[in-house]
Amino acid sequence: MRPRTLTAGLAAGVLTCAGALTGCGSASTSTSSAIRTLEAEARPIGRGPRFQAPVRGRPLGRCGRRLGPREAAHIELFAENRVVLVAAGVGVRGPRRYADGRIVSARCYGALVTLDPTGVVLVRPRTHLTLAGLFRSWGQPLSPTELAGFSAAAGQHVRIYVDGRLRRGNPRTVPLTRHAEIVLEVGPHVPPHRRYTFPPGPSS
Repeated sequence: MRPRTLTAGLAAGVLTCAGALTGCGSASTSTSSAIRTLEAEARPIGRGPRFQAPVRGRPLGRCGRRLGPREAAHIELFAENRVVLVAAGVGVRGPRRYADGRIVSARCYGALVTLDPTGVVLVRPRTHLTLAGLFRSWGQPLSPTELAGFSAAAGQHVRIYVDGRLRRGNPRTVPLTRHAEIVLEVGPHVPPHRRYTFPPGPSS
């Protein structure tokens, strides 16, 4: 799965595919079901600095000149029924060079980094880092009742899902393991993805 911001273009693309399969009743039913699922899971990206907070923290561990081998985890954050973007450039020191919105070179890279705002976190193998390290390097708060500046309602907590399953406890302790799909939420429930389609590369 990819970040869940459903657009008219995406829906139109699915409908176009459905039109190409006219005459196959099961395909049409399947397509309608897929559209309903996308609509149920989709949330817009929140507007303003609260939902798109910049990096204020520092790289963790050794800051090396090369990115090197990495293991990828995917993080999705939701507050007030909106997507909260994990900033690009967590764990990276400038100057930075971008191409198509992605960091392609920098002065140095820490133990965990984000190169774009898709929520993919690249971690050095065998570093055993958790969400606490990600949020510390980002410079945003994370606790059982607070998520990147958003607070859970009285008597509620930050909800944690790992690979689609509800996890109890402190979100700071969730490990950033290879290909984990981690969803954190405060506010209205958002159906969590069970997996994420990671791009090919050294972290695949």
